Amino acid sequence: MLLTLDLDSEVPIYQQIRDRIVEAIADGVLAEGDPLPSTRQLGADLAINFHTVNKAYDLLRTQGFIRINRKTGAVVRRDATSGPVEDGYADEWQERLRTLLAEAVALGVGPREVTSRCEAVLDSFAVSARR
Repeated sequence: MLLTLDLDSEVPIYQQIRDRIVEAIADGVLAEGDPLPSTRQLGADLAINFHTVNKAYDLLRTQGFIRINRKTGAVVRRDATSGPVEDGYADEWQERLRTLLAEAVALGVGPREVTSRCEAVLDSFAVSARR
């Protein structure tokens, strides 16, 4: 799995790892049941501490994107084709979306631009194109 990180970014490395994996799931690069590298392997591949990868994996696990098992390691738990979203997730997601949109509005991004950019991002995911 190829992940691109920006070591100079203000976004913590564990968050970047989490975000790239979620994007890979949304884009169909990773599907339900696909294994992820071990924390030690991914840490070595990225030349970062494996504890940083562990923090990203734990976040992915608590958010329901992966499951972690001693025998199988980290595996993608679900993808866009896995069926309906779990109860309560849409409300939780909407709260995070509200904050992100508030940032855009506070910085002067207009509603049309927000909508246009949202549509462009959704269209960029391969999974969206298959629906």
